[in-house]
Formats: sequence, C-alpha cells, structure tokens
Amino acid sequence: MKFNLINSSLPGCYEIVPEKFVDERGSLIKLFHDESFHEKGLQTNFAEEYFSVSNKNVLRGLHFQVPPKDHIKLVSSISGEIFDVVVDLRIGSPSYGEYEIFTLSGEKGNMVYIPQGLAHGFYVKKYPAIINCKTTTIFSPKYDRGIHWSSLNIPWPNKTPIVSKKDNNLPDFKQFESPFYY
Repeated sequence: MKFNLINSSLPGCYEIVPEKFVDERGSLIKLFHDESFHEKGLQTNFAEEYFSVSNKNVLRGLHFQVPPKDHIKLVSSISGEIFDVVVDLRIGSPSYGEYEIFTLSGEKGNMVYIPQGLAHGFYVKKYPAIINCKTTTIFSPKYDRGIHWSSLNIPWPNKTPIVSKKDNNLPDFKQFESPFYY
C-alpha cells in the first residue's frame, strides 16, 4: 500500500496522499493501513473514529483536547471539499502560533495527520462534506477546548461562515494559555 507523506510547516503534521485505484466501476482509496503508517513512523493507536456531515459555508473549529486527553487526529474528507486548518499550540515549537492550510477532498482522498498540541478546524467549500476523524483518545467534554476561528488572521474563504454558538464563544488565541510543550 502506498501513502505519500508530505511535510507541512508544522513539525509532526503531515498531509497524507494515499494511492487511488480507478477502473470502469469507480474508485477505491484506502484511508488507513496500520503497517504502512508504522513504516512512516506514525502512531496508530486510534481509540475512536467518527464522521460529521456539514453543509456549504459551515466552519467548525478550532478544536483540540488538553492533557491528559490530548490526542493525535487523522482527518479526511470522504465527500465534498474542505479548507482544512491546523494551528500549532506547542510552547517552544519553531512554528508556535502559526497555521497550515490543506485542501482535503473526497475525490483526492488525502488526509491530515495532526499531532498532539495542534488545533484543528475546517470550512466547507463543496458540500455535503463528510469528514472522517480518527483520534488516539476518546472524546472527553471535560478536556475539550478550542480557540476562536478568527483570532489568527487565517484567510478563511468566507468572512461570515455558519458557526456554532459554542465555536463563536471560544477564546482568542492571545487569551489562550497553552498546556502543550514541544
């Protein structure tokens, strides 16, 4: 199984582009293969997997869990297309406070591997967007946190997206005291 690992500007965060098989019936994309991921040095002890369905112009994020329930996350778009953003929250990281943008789509089948200490969010460009996530810890409301989507000058495709009340009430990045260290 072939997975291309593309470095991002955030240490430990990668875009993963799997091999796509296409014939007269359609296509097949394998999103996960334990042995191949291990060969690339990626952790694969996933504890939970879920998907969300979002309409056009929806923005979700920027989310993460704090220790001891922080986790690695593997994100892919099964359908649609998203403007995917990852922000480095690790004190001492050479990219602390910086972000990386990825375009994930069901057609391409690419993914983002997000290490602990990074926030994640996305904006739906083509809908319906079905987003699949694997995490190495189970969701815990007690440890669930986020930073406000507009607090880092990220060039979101829409200045007035559809955002949940919870996400609109998240603190700005400058107000956030990070528990993460590089």
